[in-house]
Amino acid sequence: MSESVKLVTAIVKPFKLDQILEALARVGIVTLTVTETKGYGQTGQTELYRGMEFTAKFLPMLKIEVAVAAHRLDKVIAAILGAAKTGLAGDGKIFVCELNQIFSVRTGGADKTAPPLAA
Repeated sequence: MSESVKLVTAIVKPFKLDQILEALARVGIVTLTVTETKGYGQTGQTELYRGMEFTAKFLPMLKIEVAVAAHRLDKVIAAILGAAKTGLAGDGKIFVCELNQIFSVRTGGADKTAPPLAA
């Protein structure tokens, strides 16, 4: 039986992206997806817009997703945690899910024949 593959999803502050990419590259991760998103749940930050003060409820965040072989999971999580942490509220979250199947759109290949996979 082949090794399991995990999907690591990190929701992080946008200004930490370069540091996170560098940390992931150091552990061999060069293929990933980044999506601009907004987070809700923190107290928000006070902004000034057209002379009026308001509290932003949805804060800009980035979602980073990477598929990784299970034996590399701890290194990937440690890299993201080390690079993303500011110590302040709203640093983000990391979610890990099991991937049951992976398909390459280009080749139609399934499982480990569907590159790229951070093995």
